[in-house]
Amino acid sequence: MTWSLRSVIPVWVVALAGAVAVGVFAPHGTGTGTGTAASLTWLPIVLAGSVLVTMAIQLALQRKEGLVIRMMASLGGALVICALASGILALLRT
Repeated sequence: MTWSLRSVIPVWVVALAGAVAVGVFAPHGTGTGTGTAASLTWLPIVLAGSVLVTMAIQLALQRKEGLVIRMMASLGGALVICALASGILALLRT
């Protein structure tokens, strides 16, 4: 496994775990849409956590080569995961 994948996949796992946690623990609405609003409140926080994890991993690697590519792959994947989770939670909670 290359250095790129070793630093990208953990961020995706964190984003996926956070999205699942939001789906499980965010309050469900009672017909007024509050469950969807709660999910949409917490998913950006999951994405912000993914940004922090990405920065921590990249600082720990101490490699300049390919930094932008690795960060784009990490955050792009986390964004796709959070976007899919938003869509799925919006469908399930309406």
